[in-house]
Amino acid sequence: MTNDQVIIIGGGIAGLTAAALLAHEGLQVVLLEAHYQTGGCAGTFKRGQYIFDVGATQVAGFETGGIHERIFRYLGYSLPSSEVLDLACVVQLEDGSRPIHLWNDPEKWQAERAEQFPGSEKFWRLCSQIHQINWSFAKREPVLPVRNLWDFRQFFQALRPNTFLAGFLSNATVMDLLRLCSCEKDLRLKKFLDLQIKLYSQESIDRTAALYGATVLQMAQKPLGLWHLNGSMQKLSDILETSLTGDKGELLLRHKVVGLSPKSRNKPWKVDVLDHNKKLKTLYGSDVIFTLPPQCLLQIFSNPSFLPLSYCDRLMNLPKGNGAVVLYGAIDRKKLPPHCPCHLQLDINDPGSLFLSISRENDGRAPAGQATLIASLFAEVDFWNSLSSKEYQDKKQIFLDKMRKAINAYLKIDCDAWLHIELSTPRSFAKWTGRPLGIVGGLGQHPRNFGPYGLSSRTPIEGLWLCGDSIYPGEGTAGVSLSALQSCRQLMKSRGKVFNLPF
Repeated sequence: MTNDQVIIIGGGIAGLTAAALLAHEGLQVVLLEAHYQTGGCAGTFKRGQYIFDVGATQVAGFETGGIHERIFRYLGYSLPSSEVLDLACVVQLEDGSRPIHLWNDPEKWQAERAEQFPGSEKFWRLCSQIHQINWSFAKREPVLPVRNLWDFRQFFQALRPNTFLAGFLSNATVMDLLRLCSCEKDLRLKKFLDLQIKLYSQESIDRTAALYGATVLQMAQKPLGLWHLNGSMQKLSDILETSLTGDKGELLLRHKVVGLSPKSRNKPWKVDVLDHNKKLKTLYGSDVIFTLPPQCLLQIFSNPSFLPLSYCDRLMNLPKGNGAVVLYGAIDRKKLPPHCPCHLQLDINDPGSLFLSISRENDGRAPAGQATLIASLFAEVDFWNSLSSKEYQDKKQIFLDKMRKAINAYLKIDCDAWLHIELSTPRSFAKWTGRPLGIVGGLGQHPRNFGPYGLSSRTPIEGLWLCGDSIYPGEGTAGVSLSALQSCRQLMKSRGKVFNLPF
């Protein structure tokens, strides 16, 4: 490798996507990942005969023209085997009413919400209109936030008259949309929206950007959809790895970046790395794509004075992310209710709202007649990281017992149905992913963090680019892939080349 190479830090879906795209364009690429496998929060781990998805358990962007479909088609690979979730999720509000079914079929979903939330159709139509405007705008590949003239040109060329209509809502929240439609007093609708939207935005409806929330609420329906991967979520990473190495890119696992010095004049970027033998070595490159949480830049830069003071202040004042407590279990499939859906959301006061993902028969995650079950809830990272070793173990057991009790009650299963069970906390995610304090999901999609007000993939330091779940348009494998595409387009333009992903 030469000093002209691109060094990509972090082997999650964002880093893998950026690395595969640039290598396919003929650039010299090296991808550094501290863990022994790629995937990050969309990776997997094994426990005996069971395969568990670490974080993400479903994927968007597999439809024709979706971001994953476009990327894989461009790279020359088929999408991994998957099934669209015709029933994307079942949401139980624990208020004595029938659970809410999120259907992929728009007509079935319209009938469902009319029954569940009478008088709310004006709100859903408004969300649909905003989504259509957003989707058309996004397909023209604007660059946000705008930081130079080329970025502005990409943004301006994507504008249409109806974009300005949506622009009037750039400071609004989902709660504001409810008020516009006179639905703000529907407590059941608000509870449902809070549960669903927080899964994607990390925020409640009164703090989630309207332009983001309106699109999230349409993601499960045709012509889009949510997909269940056969095998595991690791299949995404496997194909991107194959593409990267097939195009002569280099993947270095168990290589942790411990120092970063920017290029100056004729000197390249200097990246200090501890390899799998804890031996320090240095790599050089003309560009660096940083996919870890941007807060990590403050620790990785060998000299903080290399960062402009205003940029340091911005990074230090980024909102603190959420953590997650996740139960990983395996159960006897015969003990599950008949026609049990893959995904459920349970509104529980203690320990909190649970999102459940249950594997399908023969999807590669568990032996025949068994199923893996993953249940997650949001958690305060400061709380979990402040505990002593004994307090930590005690609290883990308390949360495990509460989560298992809630699942048992809802699914009407006994304790003997469990074949395996363990719990992960923000401390576990910090160890697994290297994310500070174990934060997951990027920045909350508050209006001041979304779109034109968010953190840019173009940093004020020449040759340093950001992508991942803290960069526009946000979290999820589809979101981080879009952010990777944006940073690749900007990087290629800085080298005098044009890169557009075909539709």
